[in-house]
Amino acid sequence: MSRPDDTQDYTPDESIEWSEKYRPKTLARIAGNKKPVSDLCAWAKAWKHGVPDKKAVILYGKPGIGKTTAAYALAHDFNWEVIELNASDQRTAASIEKVAGSASRTAALCGGIRLIVLDEADNIHGNADRGGAQALGKIIKGTSQPILLTANDLYGVSQSIKNLCVPIAFRSMQSRSIIPVLKKICQNEGISCDIDVLQKVAETAHGDVRSAINDLQAVAAGKNELRVEDVVTSSRDPRDTIFDALKKIFKGKDIKEALNATYDIDETPDDLIQWVDENLPAQYRDADMACGFAMLSRADLFLGRVQLRQNYRMWRYAGAIMSSGIAVAKSREYPGARFMPPSRWRRLKSTRTSRQIRAAVSEKIGMACHTSQKYAQLNVLSFIRILFSDSDYTVPLAARMDLDLDEIAYITGSKKSTKKVKTIHQEAREMTDGEMSEHIETFGRLGAYREGAEEVAGAVRAEVRVRPQKPQKEPKKEEKEEKKPQTSLFDF
Repeated sequence: MSRPDDTQDYTPDESIEWSEKYRPKTLARIAGNKKPVSDLCAWAKAWKHGVPDKKAVILYGKPGIGKTTAAYALAHDFNWEVIELNASDQRTAASIEKVAGSASRTAALCGGIRLIVLDEADNIHGNADRGGAQALGKIIKGTSQPILLTANDLYGVSQSIKNLCVPIAFRSMQSRSIIPVLKKICQNEGISCDIDVLQKVAETAHGDVRSAINDLQAVAAGKNELRVEDVVTSSRDPRDTIFDALKKIFKGKDIKEALNATYDIDETPDDLIQWVDENLPAQYRDADMACGFAMLSRADLFLGRVQLRQNYRMWRYAGAIMSSGIAVAKSREYPGARFMPPSRWRRLKSTRTSRQIRAAVSEKIGMACHTSQKYAQLNVLSFIRILFSDSDYTVPLAARMDLDLDEIAYITGSKKSTKKVKTIHQEAREMTDGEMSEHIETFGRLGAYREGAEEVAGAVRAEVRVRPQKPQKEPKKEEKEEKKPQTSLFDF
């Protein structure tokens, strides 16, 4: 993070966060991570001689250790313009192309270099970011400007993107490296403090420089002098990574430590069992591996009961078996092997786009056939594929369901770029446009007929109003004869 000195001009505004106020402006002022900063600087210098082979770099490490700060300091040192797309922005293919695509192909206003920064590249996922990773890969391949990505977890970044980038790891800082940063801030703020105070704040941060500075600002609010008893900051709970938990499960001997490791990670038992299942064959052998899978099978039974009965208290039993049970399943120590993420997740990630297209096709089929998306996918999609094999039905069906290029390619089993798919899509568009024109023309004729009929009716009404009216004869009233009174019984 920052390494302030007396030569820098600081504003006395107390509303500014110290982590921003003392953010280093140059790479030389970044405390710690000397090797990563040197590697980043070497990559940037390569752009002075033209576009290098690796056009992008990815900085990865825990939050708060200076990845984004290094990106802006790099731009400052090399006088580069910065274009940023951060985690709060939508990272669809269209938005990435709109922001980063055009910027990657054009230079800055003064003809200089433009640095494109994409924050939290490991969080491009889900429907909201559909096609984002693929679009980013295309931009990196075709860029003429440097691209810098940051990520908290390198495993969360697509493998195709990692192959195009120079990976640079940023490490958490030790407390002894954080203390000088905090001490210099206190000097600039006119705060007197003991070294024990800074030691306690630095240890509480667990390598997160940004958190250490924020904690110091909170403790020093309204004070000119700090003492140890003033530091009431609660100890920040450092979350272990999944790799720390796997190490305690497979390599440890304490069943309680293995169980507690599952509590210190942000993973549900449903996700944890995938990690254990993937790494168990690489960590154990023979009978120990069989015993481990037996434990894993029992844990899976409890997870199944959670889904069936919605009784999430059974998670504790599943977590205990897949952690402590796996730890006691081994009879001896095994040499270290690298932990790998679940291959099932990698396969799902590679087929994500295909599954999204299948869902879109099924939804359109369901709308056309007046049925649900699930029923269309399970029972109708196969028949649509058969109908698409007949050229007489291909174009009408594509026009009727308004299929795009990706959806036509999925149904036909061809690539999007093939002439067959493009021809079907073009003819379907022409058919749709033709039908629309006919509808417009038909409604136009009906409108003309309606206007003509109204003109005739208006003329008839006008003629009726002008024509003289003949007097109407009043109906004759029938005269009633007066009846004479009856004089006798026989007088009728």
